[in-house]
Amino acid sequence: MEFLGIWEQIHNPGFNYGEFAIIKSQAGLNSFKISVKEWVEKTKAIGLRATAGRYGGTYAYKDIAFEFAMWISPQFKIYLIKEFERLKTEEQVRLGWDIKRNLTRINYRIHTDAIKLNLIPPTLTAQQRAIVYASEADILNMALFGITAKDWRTQNPERKGNIRDYANVSQLVCLSNLESLNAVLIDEGLSQPDRLKKLNAVAISQMRILTEDIGVFSLAETNANKGALPSVEQAGDE
Repeated sequence: MEFLGIWEQIHNPGFNYGEFAIIKSQAGLNSFKISVKEWVEKTKAIGLRATAGRYGGTYAYKDIAFEFAMWISPQFKIYLIKEFERLKTEEQVRLGWDIKRNLTRINYRIHTDAIKLNLIPPTLTAQQRAIVYASEADILNMALFGITAKDWRTQNPERKGNIRDYANVSQLVCLSNLESLNAVLIDEGLSQPDRLKKLNAVAISQMRILTEDIGVFSLAETNANKGALPSVEQAGDE
């Protein structure tokens, strides 16, 4: 009865609080009884509904039905709690993944616009422009992971997606920063080799700070030396 009253107060502006108070005061008596039809007529409730006839029955909003089911069945209550916990866990996982992936997309427009304005002549075809974008993406991959996307796929044929799909939070934070910095360096007219050297130095510096702060290591699959990023020269030697 208490739950029904609170539910109606939240969802039903036309709820008759006076009648509800009378019914609630009588609920503890041995002689107390009330049908769904009486409850609706007296309190103007909307959470429960009873219909007569061949296909009649008692109907309730799902949260009221859940409460009733948990009241009569402890087993159902435990099942519902576990299902809620499972859904919340999955939600947190999806939320964390979305944050990681979206973080690297924040600067995408800035990054690609800088490439278009400074590296792509108007006469290039769409296919040629795609090659330029891919090479810029690999500059970031080399600076942070020490490997190109193509080489990573060759070394990891059993894995789906790309190298960035397996990056941790620290690496994605660093990658987002590198994208912004690369756009600035492009605007300044630096060549690819010069930009790669600067980006690699920044990546090493930032990842050292991030891994020291939260103890997150770089990709074990792409770097045998966990917790450290290879320099451009080391990557080239390997």
